[in-house]
Amino acid sequence: MPATDSAEWELPKLRASFLFQDDYKYLSSNDQQASQDLAEFFDVKFYPYNPPGAPPVFAATSKKHAVICRLTQTTDKDTNPCEIIQLIRDDSDDANCASCWSRDPVTQEPWLCVAGNDSNVKVYNVKQGKLVKTLVGHGGGINDLATSPDNPLIIASASDDTTIRIWSLAPAHDKQPCVCILGGESHSYDLLSVAFHDNGRYVLSAGHDQVINLWALPEFPTEHVDIPSVIIHPHFSSSEVHNNLVDCVAFHGDLILSRACHEDKIVLWRIEGFSSSDPIPGPLDAPTPTDMAKQTLSYFAPTLSHDRPAMFTRLAQFHTPDCGVQFFMRFRVFHCPGKHPILAFANAKSKTFFWDFARFGSYRAFMRDLKEAQQKAGGARVAGGGGGSAADENLMVKKPSWLMVKRAKKTPANAVATQTAAVGDGTSSLRSFALADKESMVSASPDPESGTSWGYSRETLQAWAEMYDLSNPVGYVKAHRTLGIDGGFVGRQVGWSPEGEWCVVVGNRNRALIYQRWGKEKGVGTMIA
Repeated sequence: MPATDSAEWELPKLRASFLFQDDYKYLSSNDQQASQDLAEFFDVKFYPYNPPGAPPVFAATSKKHAVICRLTQTTDKDTNPCEIIQLIRDDSDDANCASCWSRDPVTQEPWLCVAGNDSNVKVYNVKQGKLVKTLVGHGGGINDLATSPDNPLIIASASDDTTIRIWSLAPAHDKQPCVCILGGESHSYDLLSVAFHDNGRYVLSAGHDQVINLWALPEFPTEHVDIPSVIIHPHFSSSEVHNNLVDCVAFHGDLILSRACHEDKIVLWRIEGFSSSDPIPGPLDAPTPTDMAKQTLSYFAPTLSHDRPAMFTRLAQFHTPDCGVQFFMRFRVFHCPGKHPILAFANAKSKTFFWDFARFGSYRAFMRDLKEAQQKAGGARVAGGGGGSAADENLMVKKPSWLMVKRAKKTPANAVATQTAAVGDGTSSLRSFALADKESMVSASPDPESGTSWGYSRETLQAWAEMYDLSNPVGYVKAHRTLGIDGGFVGRQVGWSPEGEWCVVVGNRNRALIYQRWGKEKGVGTMIA
């Protein structure tokens, strides 16, 4: 936890970088040479069920291993904060690439679900290091796994067979663990990404066909069923968000984040009319593709009209340069009530990018106050953007102490104006917009002859606009922090600890990067490369 409110504005710093065991040593002799240079982690997930304040635990999944690690605070800057507490090795001939967490419904011991190109989901008891069960049913390799935030015993798998299977790990479903199949003709090629909404009733899927689908899930039975339910059509489907294969998709509240190969951007967008607070639609409510040339279908906005000009709206695009031809690269958003949402992504050129969503609304308020101060003083118009946007209204804002400047005019310390805005279109998930007190906004005096705007140069204002201005939904928003390491590193997946103090990035060469926030407040020394 951060020591002060201002610490919430702190972005991660590199704490450690190290290599784990090579997979190729455990492959057949024919595969060793080809795989020696390709050993890599494909997934990393933090265990979400520990009590608050407990040392966070994560699993890094490579082709032949699942490495379970604990992160601990240390005052010694030369001490690696990462301790390996369990190593699960897969002796099969196939490679793994996806994982998710669950837990034993009786003992509450942690379970790790692992999957890959053998088409099965293997469930391990992490404490015992033993295989508990195997989920069989997919007709192709599995590329992604996700656990329902609403129920740790419900997981989803995305497969090369173009379907998503919903599995129940409850004892009542031991004989038939697959409770639902999302399929039909909604996807035409291998799936790469699957994600749950926070309420557990909506699922996103995406893959090689550049289609992104949203599915509404039914209530699942609590007793055994012989045959899983099948949902043929998604409730939203579009191939217009991206122009290439989509390898990562996720909810942020009721908004959606997604990225595609070759595009060098992560897109923030919303489905018009979608609200998780509305009644969940049934399978028969899903739109049927009567017009095969139509690229977007939506239950939530079935027809175009003057009042609803589009079925989805782009809100922002976060710039992720130097990804090249690589795919299977995943971003992750840290999102916890009362804390700043932070987006993290690692590219193919050894760099990790961070965006603090709280800064967008803070910047907007800052620029508004600056313009008002100028107008009252008869100053020139502020350069460098600063207009509001739909995306601004959907991102959480707190006290903008990251600017570390003062108001031009004094305001009482308790004079805080707050407004709330819903995420998306009419949702129940609110974000606070706070205009802070004397440490929050404008300082300096206008100097029309200096080529500056109230003490800020045009270069400074332009640099801020490139990072914090969301008024242009098709422009690129630069990262708020970019950290690089030596050597060639391709990031595959990002993981955030449940309380946001740690961020782990894994990728090729079986390498893990450990990033830390609030290290100074915690008594941790400087970062080590």
